[in-house]
Amino acid sequence: MTLPAVKTERLYRQISGLLSAAIARGEFAPGSPLPPERELARQLNVSRSSVREALIALEVTGWVVIRSGNGVLVADPLPIQQQEQTETFSLRDLIKARQHFEAMTAELAARYGSDEQRRELQDVAAQLGLHEVNNAAFLAQDQRFHLLISEMSGNEVLRDMMAWLWNLRKNQRFILLESHFAERDFPRELNHDHQLIAEAIIDQNPALARDSMALHLQHVYDHLFPES
Repeated sequence: MTLPAVKTERLYRQISGLLSAAIARGEFAPGSPLPPERELARQLNVSRSSVREALIALEVTGWVVIRSGNGVLVADPLPIQQQEQTETFSLRDLIKARQHFEAMTAELAARYGSDEQRRELQDVAAQLGLHEVNNAAFLAQDQRFHLLISEMSGNEVLRDMMAWLWNLRKNQRFILLESHFAERDFPRELNHDHQLIAEAIIDQNPALARDSMALHLQHVYDHLFPES
Protein backbone atom coordinates (compact mmCIF):
# COMPACT_ATOMS: atom_id res chain seq x y z
CA MET A 1 0.00 0.00 0.00
CA THR A 2 1.28 3.46 -0.90
CA LEU A 3 0.62 6.06 1.76
CA PRO A 4 0.21 9.74 0.91
CA ALA A 5 2.82 12.20 2.07
CA VAL A 6 1.99 14.03 5.28
CA LYS A 7 1.62 17.73 4.62
CA THR A 8 2.41 20.37 7.24
CA GLU A 9 -0.31 22.98 7.11
CA ARG A 10 0.64 26.55 7.86
CA LEU A 11 -0.69 27.93 11.13
CA TYR A 12 -2.80 30.67 9.59
CA ARG A 13 -4.54 28.05 7.43
CA GLN A 14 -5.20 25.86 10.47
CA ILE A 15 -6.78 28.85 12.21
CA SER A 16 -8.87 29.80 9.17
CA GLY A 17 -10.02 26.18 8.90
CA LEU A 18 -11.11 26.12 12.55
CA LEU A 19 -12.99 29.40 12.20
CA SER A 20 -14.71 28.50 8.91
CA ALA A 21 -15.79 25.17 10.42
CA ALA A 22 -17.24 26.98 13.44
CA ILE A 23 -19.13 29.34 11.14
CA ALA A 24 -20.43 26.43 9.07
CA ARG A 25 -21.70 24.75 12.28
CA GLY A 26 -23.65 27.89 13.15
CA GLU A 27 -21.52 28.95 16.12
CA PHE A 28 -21.25 32.39 14.52
CA ALA A 29 -24.37 33.52 12.67
CA PRO A 30 -24.22 35.25 9.27
CA GLY A 31 -23.85 38.99 9.77
CA SER A 32 -22.68 38.66 13.38
CA PRO A 33 -19.28 39.89 14.59
CA LEU A 34 -16.44 37.55 15.35
CA PRO A 35 -14.56 38.06 18.62
CA PRO A 36 -11.75 40.64 18.41
CA GLU A 37 -8.30 39.53 17.24
CA ARG A 38 -6.89 39.58 20.77
CA GLU A 39 -9.69 37.40 22.09
CA LEU A 40 -9.37 34.90 19.25
CA ALA A 41 -5.61 34.77 19.82
CA ARG A 42 -6.18 34.09 23.53
CA GLN A 43 -8.77 31.37 22.92
CA LEU A 44 -6.68 29.64 20.26
CA ASN A 45 -3.38 30.17 22.12
CA VAL A 46 -1.72 31.69 19.05
CA SER A 47 -0.28 35.08 18.20
CA ARG A 48 -2.50 37.96 17.17
CA SER A 49 -0.58 38.22 13.90
CA SER A 50 -1.45 34.60 13.04
CA VAL A 51 -5.12 35.38 13.67
CA ARG A 52 -4.95 38.47 11.45
CA GLU A 53 -3.47 36.47 8.60
CA ALA A 54 -6.17 33.81 9.02
CA LEU A 55 -8.91 36.45 8.88
CA ILE A 56 -7.48 37.81 5.63
CA ALA A 57 -7.59 34.27 4.19
CA LEU A 58 -11.21 33.92 5.33
CA GLU A 59 -12.14 37.16 3.61
CA VAL A 60 -10.55 35.96 0.36
CA THR A 61 -12.59 32.73 0.52
CA GLY A 62 -15.82 34.56 1.32
CA TRP A 63 -16.39 33.59 4.96
CA VAL A 64 -15.98 37.02 6.57
CA VAL A 65 -15.99 40.72 5.80
CA ILE A 66 -13.32 42.87 7.45
CA ARG A 67 -14.40 46.42 8.23
CA SER A 68 -11.39 48.49 9.19
CA GLY A 69 -11.92 49.95 12.63
CA ASN A 70 -15.21 48.08 13.08
CA GLY A 71 -14.11 44.48 13.47
CA VAL A 72 -14.85 41.37 11.43
CA LEU A 73 -18.35 40.22 10.45
CA VAL A 74 -19.41 36.77 9.33
CA ALA A 75 -20.42 36.97 5.68
CA ASP A 76 -24.12 37.21 4.90
CA PRO A 77 -24.86 35.18 2.92
CA LEU A 78 -22.25 32.53 3.57
CA PRO A 79 -20.33 31.16 0.58
CA ILE A 80 -22.34 28.51 -1.29
CA GLN A 81 -19.28 26.32 -1.57
CA GLN A 82 -15.84 26.56 -0.09
CA GLN A 83 -13.19 28.17 -2.27
CA GLU A 84 -9.84 26.44 -2.30
CA GLN A 85 -6.99 28.40 -0.75
CA THR A 86 -4.41 28.31 -3.49
CA GLU A 87 -1.84 30.68 -2.00
CA THR A 88 0.00 28.91 0.76
CA PHE A 89 2.90 31.18 1.69
CA SER A 90 2.62 33.23 4.85
CA LEU A 91 2.39 36.99 4.46
CA ARG A 92 4.44 37.37 7.63
CA ASP A 93 7.10 35.11 6.16
CA LEU A 94 7.12 37.26 3.02
CA ILE A 95 7.96 40.40 4.99
CA LYS A 96 10.56 38.58 7.08
CA ALA A 97 12.14 37.11 3.93
CA ARG A 98 12.37 40.59 2.46
CA GLN A 99 13.89 41.88 5.69
CA HIS A 100 16.76 39.40 5.60
CA PHE A 101 17.24 39.55 1.83
CA GLU A 102 17.11 43.33 1.47
CA ALA A 103 19.39 43.93 4.44
CA MET A 104 21.97 41.99 2.43
CA THR A 105 21.32 43.84 -0.84
CA ALA A 106 21.50 47.22 0.93
CA GLU A 107 24.90 46.27 2.37
CA LEU A 108 26.10 45.20 -1.08
CA ALA A 109 24.69 48.38 -2.64
CA ALA A 110 26.76 50.48 -0.25
CA ARG A 111 29.85 48.48 -1.26
CA TYR A 112 29.41 48.19 -5.01
CA GLY A 113 26.99 50.86 -6.23
CA SER A 114 28.35 53.25 -8.86
CA ASP A 115 28.43 57.04 -8.58
CA GLU A 116 25.65 57.23 -11.17
CA GLN A 117 23.51 54.78 -9.21
CA ARG A 118 24.07 56.70 -5.98
CA ARG A 119 22.88 59.88 -7.68
CA GLU A 120 19.82 58.05 -8.98
CA LEU A 121 19.09 56.67 -5.51
CA GLN A 122 19.27 60.15 -4.05
CA ASP A 123 16.76 61.32 -6.67
CA VAL A 124 14.39 58.41 -6.01
CA ALA A 125 14.50 59.02 -2.25
CA ALA A 126 13.67 62.67 -2.87
CA GLN A 127 10.74 61.70 -5.12
CA LEU A 128 9.47 59.29 -2.46
CA GLY A 129 9.49 62.13 0.06
CA LEU A 130 6.86 63.93 -2.02
CA HIS A 131 4.34 61.15 -1.40
CA GLU A 132 2.50 61.09 1.92
CA VAL A 133 -0.42 58.85 0.94
CA ASN A 134 -0.32 55.07 0.52
CA ASN A 135 -1.50 55.00 -3.08
CA ALA A 136 -0.38 53.71 -6.47
CA ALA A 137 2.00 56.63 -7.05
CA PHE A 138 3.79 55.98 -3.75
CA LEU A 139 4.02 52.24 -4.41
CA ALA A 140 5.50 52.83 -7.87
CA GLN A 141 8.28 54.96 -6.39
CA ASP A 142 8.71 52.52 -3.50
CA GLN A 143 9.21 49.68 -5.98
CA ARG A 144 11.75 51.74 -7.92
CA PHE A 145 13.66 52.43 -4.69
CA HIS A 146 13.92 48.79 -3.61
CA LEU A 147 14.71 47.44 -7.07
CA LEU A 148 17.41 50.06 -7.62
CA ILE A 149 19.12 49.03 -4.39
CA SER A 150 19.15 45.41 -5.55
CA GLU A 151 20.62 46.52 -8.89
CA MET A 152 23.37 48.36 -7.01
CA SER A 153 24.48 45.03 -5.56
CA GLY A 154 26.03 44.34 -8.97
CA ASN A 155 24.42 40.90 -9.10
CA GLU A 156 21.72 40.29 -11.72
CA VAL A 157 20.38 37.21 -9.93
CA LEU A 158 19.84 39.20 -6.72
CA ARG A 159 18.05 41.87 -8.75
CA ASP A 160 15.74 39.26 -10.30
CA MET A 161 15.10 37.71 -6.88
CA MET A 162 14.13 41.13 -5.53
CA ALA A 163 11.69 41.61 -8.40
CA TRP A 164 10.16 38.20 -7.62
CA LEU A 165 9.81 39.04 -3.91
CA TRP A 166 8.24 42.39 -4.75
CA ASN A 167 5.72 40.82 -7.10
CA LEU A 168 4.53 38.47 -4.35
CA ARG A 169 2.99 41.48 -2.62
CA LYS A 170 0.55 41.76 -5.55
CA ASN A 171 -1.41 38.71 -4.39
CA GLN A 172 -4.96 39.28 -3.17
CA ARG A 173 -4.24 38.56 0.48
CA PHE A 174 -1.45 41.14 0.71
CA ILE A 175 -3.55 43.74 -1.09
CA LEU A 176 -6.37 43.20 1.41
CA LEU A 177 -3.95 43.31 4.33
CA GLU A 178 -2.64 46.69 3.24
CA SER A 179 -6.06 48.09 2.42
CA HIS A 180 -7.42 47.19 5.87
CA PHE A 181 -4.44 47.84 8.12
CA ALA A 182 -2.05 50.33 6.46
CA GLU A 183 -3.08 53.91 7.24
CA ARG A 184 -3.08 56.28 4.29
CA ASP A 185 -0.35 58.40 5.88
CA PHE A 186 1.91 55.44 6.70
CA PRO A 187 4.34 56.54 3.93
CA ARG A 188 5.48 59.39 6.20
CA GLU A 189 7.14 56.92 8.55
CA LEU A 190 8.40 54.79 5.66
CA ASN A 191 9.92 57.79 3.91
CA HIS A 192 11.93 58.61 7.02
CA ASP A 193 13.33 55.07 6.80
CA HIS A 194 13.94 55.41 3.06
CA GLN A 195 15.98 58.56 3.62
CA LEU A 196 18.16 56.88 6.25
CA ILE A 197 18.75 53.88 3.96
CA ALA A 198 19.63 56.11 1.00
CA GLU A 199 22.03 58.21 3.06
CA ALA A 200 23.84 55.13 4.36
CA ILE A 201 24.23 53.69 0.85
CA ILE A 202 25.31 57.02 -0.66
CA ASP A 203 27.85 57.45 2.17
CA GLN A 204 29.10 53.93 1.35
CA ASN A 205 28.46 52.67 4.89
CA PRO A 206 27.59 48.96 4.44
CA ALA A 207 26.82 48.18 8.10
CA LEU A 208 24.53 51.17 8.52
CA ALA A 209 22.81 50.43 5.19
CA ARG A 210 22.16 46.85 6.27
CA ASP A 211 20.82 47.84 9.69
CA SER A 212 18.68 50.69 8.31
CA MET A 213 17.01 48.39 5.77
CA ALA A 214 16.38 45.71 8.39
CA LEU A 215 14.80 48.28 10.70
CA HIS A 216 12.67 49.65 7.86
CA LEU A 217 11.11 46.28 7.09
CA GLN A 218 10.67 45.59 10.80
CA HIS A 219 8.60 48.79 10.93
CA VAL A 220 6.47 47.45 8.06
CA TYR A 221 6.03 44.11 9.83
CA ASP A 222 5.12 45.70 13.18
CA HIS A 223 2.61 48.01 11.51
CA LEU A 224 0.79 45.27 9.62
CA PHE A 225 1.10 42.60 12.33
CA PRO A 226 1.05 44.25 15.77
CA GLU A 227 1.38 41.83 18.67
CA SER A 228 0.03 44.05 21.41
